[in-house]
Amino acid sequence: MPHVSAPQPALPQRVRRALARGLLSAGARAKRAVSRAAGDEPPELSPALEGLPPYPVVAYFADTPLQAYQLRQWLPVLERVAERHPLAVVTRQWDLTEQLRAATDLPVLFALELDGLRRLYEQIDVKVVVYVNNGWRNFQSLIYQRALHVHVNHGESDKISMVSNQAKAYDHVVVAGRAAVERHRRALINFDLDRLVVCGRPQLDLDVAPTLDPLPGRRTVLYAPTWSGEDDANNYTSVDRYGVAVVRALLDRPDVRVVYKPHPRVLTAEDRGVATAHAEIVRLLAAAGPPHLRPLKSDVLGLYGATDLLVTDISAVGLDFLYLRPDAPLVLTDRRTDRARLVAEAPLAGAVDVVDGDTVGDLAGLLAKNLAADPRHDDRARLRDHYFGLARGESSRRFLEFVDDCVARRDALVAPLPGQGPA
Repeated sequence: MPHVSAPQPALPQRVRRALARGLLSAGARAKRAVSRAAGDEPPELSPALEGLPPYPVVAYFADTPLQAYQLRQWLPVLERVAERHPLAVVTRQWDLTEQLRAATDLPVLFALELDGLRRLYEQIDVKVVVYVNNGWRNFQSLIYQRALHVHVNHGESDKISMVSNQAKAYDHVVVAGRAAVERHRRALINFDLDRLVVCGRPQLDLDVAPTLDPLPGRRTVLYAPTWSGEDDANNYTSVDRYGVAVVRALLDRPDVRVVYKPHPRVLTAEDRGVATAHAEIVRLLAAAGPPHLRPLKSDVLGLYGATDLLVTDISAVGLDFLYLRPDAPLVLTDRRTDRARLVAEAPLAGAVDVVDGDTVGDLAGLLAKNLAADPRHDDRARLRDHYFGLARGESSRRFLEFVDDCVARRDALVAPLPGQGPA
């Protein structure tokens, strides 16, 4: 009779985790050893701390070039802040550091390790740290105790990620308007709403060079879907559900120019459904040829001026369009086909037509209705005020004055008491 080995007991979970950590650590050490041998290991700090002047304001960004779009949209606003207070961008990824130094005149400071970050902050005497996303390395920066920490996010949208419980970690959270305040009130428990500072959306005050001209004889429909998010709860994309159907319905109209501009992370999607649908959309537009366009890496704001109808998902794209182009209709999508939930979480959905599982069968009619007229114009105007409520230019003024106030308050908060040494 053949010998049968007894089943081996499974390793306890804590042991498996320890082994996994050990393997990851060994892999990281091996990678750094290879980098050192090749002479391309990033420095611990760049530039050196000695001689660095004070930078009262820092924009902290610890993620990779893949997420760099989150910071890039803030650079023109930060450059205006730098006219009032010396400002530096602090990064933790060397390849992004090199890219940013070629893209902006703002000083870009690099700290590889946490200890170097702490010493950097002490050297430049930072007073206000600004964060544009919810990256986990933000918490390494938050350990610095002698600065005010301000979260500004990288857009105004109804995504659930906009109301992360991480908001409680910051001294202030800059939001666009009443809709954002209500979003935090609905989503978070035991959250101090006084942390919220309403400043509109300063990026939308900037003049963006148009990258798309109107096309006589054709109306331009911009299909600008979002990506699939980090998890299912944050997945709002329509690419895999309705994207191909939307593009086919538009291409069937001889009076329409289709412009496809997805979220940057759709281009590198690992989700098979999204990647497959994206490739099919690109193929359809390539086969159709001019005048249809695929400006995949353009600034979406530069496309708005020539757009007659926007089809998009729950994201900042729709709300930016609502603010900048109140005269043009837009259509939202809902991959979950839950209208009550959609309207509760995204008030804009109550003021526009929605493509979902119930309406996609009449997609051609829905698009035709919005191209022929603007049936929801008045509803959108009401929601525009609900989301933003500020005249163009007011957002920038409020934000700049808020940063001024933060710098001044930080100094007052750390000022030494009479008879004591430096704080």
